[in-house]
Amino acid sequence: MTDTVDRTKSDGPGESPVASFFNIHERGSSVGTEVRAGVTTFLVMAYIIFVNPSILSAAGFDAPAVAAGTALVAGLLCILMGVVANVPIAMAAGLGINGAVAFGLVLTNGLTPEGAMGVIVLEGLIVLALVLVGLREAIMNAVPMALKRAIGVGIGLFILFIGFVDAGLIRQPVGDGPVPVEFVFPNSMGAWVALIGLLITVILYVRKVPGALVISILLTAAIGLIIGFTEFPDAFTVTPSFATLGAFDLGNVFTQLGFVAAALTIFSFMLTDFFDTIGTATAIAEQAELTEEDGSIPGVGRLLFVDSLGAAAGGAAGVSSNTSYIESAAGVAEGGRTGLTSVVVGFLFLVAIFLSPLAGLIPVQATAPVLILIGFLMAHLIKGIDFDEIEEGFPALLTIVLMPLTFSITVGIGAGFVMFVLIKVVKGKAREIHPLMWVVAVAFLIYFGQAVLNQAISA
Repeated sequence: MTDTVDRTKSDGPGESPVASFFNIHERGSSVGTEVRAGVTTFLVMAYIIFVNPSILSAAGFDAPAVAAGTALVAGLLCILMGVVANVPIAMAAGLGINGAVAFGLVLTNGLTPEGAMGVIVLEGLIVLALVLVGLREAIMNAVPMALKRAIGVGIGLFILFIGFVDAGLIRQPVGDGPVPVEFVFPNSMGAWVALIGLLITVILYVRKVPGALVISILLTAAIGLIIGFTEFPDAFTVTPSFATLGAFDLGNVFTQLGFVAAALTIFSFMLTDFFDTIGTATAIAEQAELTEEDGSIPGVGRLLFVDSLGAAAGGAAGVSSNTSYIESAAGVAEGGRTGLTSVVVGFLFLVAIFLSPLAGLIPVQATAPVLILIGFLMAHLIKGIDFDEIEEGFPALLTIVLMPLTFSITVGIGAGFVMFVLIKVVKGKAREIHPLMWVVAVAFLIYFGQAVLNQAISA
């Protein structure tokens, strides 16, 4: 397996400098394929330019400035990921973390918006330090293969679930229902647009049409415009505001919550960033066939370094932690195998700073079908898990199921890790547990016990 950052080889005398730099031909790809993959990933991720400010504005953040900052930071980090780590993994403000920032840190705990971003900067710097000493990579390599595969499957089902929710076909029941989610029979224009898009996506993919995912997104978006579901914005250019850049306060969390509670708060955000990326990177790298036989990712240290910078950079820019995106699987499904895919995504994010209304022409109903198909493509990893062995199968099952059910990659990974250690101990195989797995399991027990710890502290 070629190291993800070895760009010294050339596959032929006529190879372009770009192809040589990213080892494109060596990985069985082409410049055109990488560009197409980057466009696909961007189209699937572009929603964050609008979703992130809509979430953070609920807590008093400046929405237009957050939108511009979101595109700017994502663009720079995607380019950095592509150039430094040479992997087709894009970055942007993380969903879930931004909700915890707005509704948890600001609206519930009373931090200022700047104080909440200070928490993100601090946890990002801690994760960065763990990368620099090699601990994050060591933990990633200590994870058993079955759990690595389960993480990939779980993320795939998570993506598929998001697709159905975005399509308007799955929702929370109205009122007190007997189930937490329910199927919605198509009764809206948006749901029909998504179903038509799913039909287009499946047909194009089955027929192996080049650029199937990009074409399906564009065709579905065009249908939405034709039938009046989406409308052209009044203008295609905006004057961006970057008022959130540098708007963070490192001391607010300590003065507002006290030292112990503040430390637990920073720790919980750190765990989320720490393990979300491990799961995403493992799943995307395996899908792109960039892993070794033992599941390790060559050159993963550089990948983790850039990702860790993303958390601190996102907080410093006032737009929340930036992390590796599971939607990168869309570009990989289109054939993306190198960092050029990420560079293209980054360039498009930078363009989107000035053309953000244009990105709004792609509704979530147009990208939802692609997410559903990607979930299917990632689910194939389940065939490599031995469910006949409970010490391998049950922790894997918890990981797979809890990610979509809890809408949290971290919860799924944590449950699987803790159960793996527990079953090994019960079966008298404690010596087979990697020392770092013990450390991680204890860390997750603290994570899951936060409510009890906070009650004990406040009592």
